[in-house]
Amino acid sequence: MRYAVISDIHGNLEGLQAVLRECSLAKVQAILCTGDIVGYGANPKECLAIIRQFKIITVAGNHDWAVGGRLDFSHFTDDGRAAVEWTRGNISMEDIAYLNGLELVVKNKDCILVHASLDHPKEFRYMTNVSKVTESFTLMDVPVCFIGHTHVQGVFVQADGKFYYLDNSTIEIQPRYKYIVNSGSVGQPRDGNPMAGFCIYDTQLQTIELRRVPYNIHEAQKKILEAGLPQNLAFRLSLGK
Repeated sequence: MRYAVISDIHGNLEGLQAVLRECSLAKVQAILCTGDIVGYGANPKECLAIIRQFKIITVAGNHDWAVGGRLDFSHFTDDGRAAVEWTRGNISMEDIAYLNGLELVVKNKDCILVHASLDHPKEFRYMTNVSKVTESFTLMDVPVCFIGHTHVQGVFVQADGKFYYLDNSTIEIQPRYKYIVNSGSVGQPRDGNPMAGFCIYDTQLQTIELRRVPYNIHEAQKKILEAGLPQNLAFRLSLGK
């Protein structure tokens, strides 16, 4: 199987369309999403329509559940709270029901999907360093788990009782090792690279490729500003922060 894994779209239609075009060129057979379809960007309805149209298997992100009403978002940043409230007013009740129906964890024979951590998925903890991922590794019964949430591409590896962090563009999966892979953010990267991030998981070749693709950032920024969303949500797109 050749999967594309996407995450943290955050209502960025231009970013999502660019990634899907790249996925088509890469001849992926299925697309998986580790959450946060909505929040921050100006096209939540359109992004939700694409996810549902293509039947992309998706888990719940914190912004998805916040918009749907299943998560208290009082601890979000000012920009985050404003985006949740704006998004609620710009999607349908059917969209709300879809977001509320998303599960926290989805697993198949090849991988596990979760937005943040496997050990406490409802708490949406940030997996930012090796010390924070060790418990999640103990819960894995397949070699690969895909996450999002931090908007930073990278791979945590458990190998022979030790833990590593890699940011290589291509990872070769080794027998008996475990991998927690952050595919990066489609719609709001935060690693200094403004290009949309995603990854490709090839189960036959046993490789994971971290990829980036350019998209029309100016158009996404223009829509955010015209929608009356916080200006910083537009400005940060060109900085990748």
